[in-house]
Amino acid sequence: MASSLLALLDDITTVLDDVALLSKMAAKKTTGVLGDDLALNAQQVTGVRAERELPVVWGVFKGSMLNKAILVPAALAISAWAPWLVTPLLMVGGAYLCFEGVEKLAHKWLHAGDADGAAADAHEQALHRAMQDPTVDLAALERDKIKGAIRTDFILSAEIIAITLGTVADAPFTTRLMVLAGIAILMTIGVYGLVAGIVKIDDAGLWLSRRAAQWQQAFGRGLLWLAPWLMKALSVAGTAAMFLVGGGILTHGAAFLHHAIEGLVQALGVSGWMQTLVQVLADAVVGILAGAVVVAVVTGIQRLRHRRE
Repeated sequence: MASSLLALLDDITTVLDDVALLSKMAAKKTTGVLGDDLALNAQQVTGVRAERELPVVWGVFKGSMLNKAILVPAALAISAWAPWLVTPLLMVGGAYLCFEGVEKLAHKWLHAGDADGAAADAHEQALHRAMQDPTVDLAALERDKIKGAIRTDFILSAEIIAITLGTVADAPFTTRLMVLAGIAILMTIGVYGLVAGIVKIDDAGLWLSRRAAQWQQAFGRGLLWLAPWLMKALSVAGTAAMFLVGGGILTHGAAFLHHAIEGLVQALGVSGWMQTLVQVLADAVVGILAGAVVVAVVTGIQRLRHRRE
């Protein structure tokens, strides 16, 4: 009996080691989505009254957990009954990441003067007017913000789960379950914990800037200066990571691209960190080109549809 218990403990330790290793790999691959997730969700809370920022983040957090509760079983079902779908789903997810990155960079140029751009500007102006109008139902506005953020989270969560599933596709079912559930829970807590901290930076800075001690005032002013720059930095980092992660998924999923990058590395005769840099830059270039192609196709379809209407 003692030997059986030791064998069981050894099996559990082995599984946990596999889970830890695969979770680390999955976390690295989902970095691009997380950067964008942070920036988008922090922006969703913009315009909410200071005392309602954390309740809004909590509402979106609960919705995000519900999204994961739907997506994780769906991913496990796919890996169990249709494993051949994993690679196509990853490729679609990678292409979507690249599309999102290019669309974000080219948004103002693509939608300048069209109905979508005008609608977005009108919506933003309406939100600002609503925040200043005492007759507006702020609770309804808050609910709309939460619903919109949860819809955005569903797409980003699907990308995270798809990338994670690709990492653990060949692992035993128990390992797949533990990694997917662990990544879903940890990423959600991490993202919305950071979002809560980011949206309260300016409040903390304002509170410190009114304290008596000069060092507190200076630190508070520093936080007030940092808050908008941090949002911009998150957005830039998230966009760059989209191309790196999305391009990396595409180059690993398409054999001819993978071999082409290997051939480029050999032709340049580089090794070590230079080899890694070349591979990363190649992934980014593939991501940008793929995103540009998808944006061109989607934009063309949308314009044809508008003309027919």
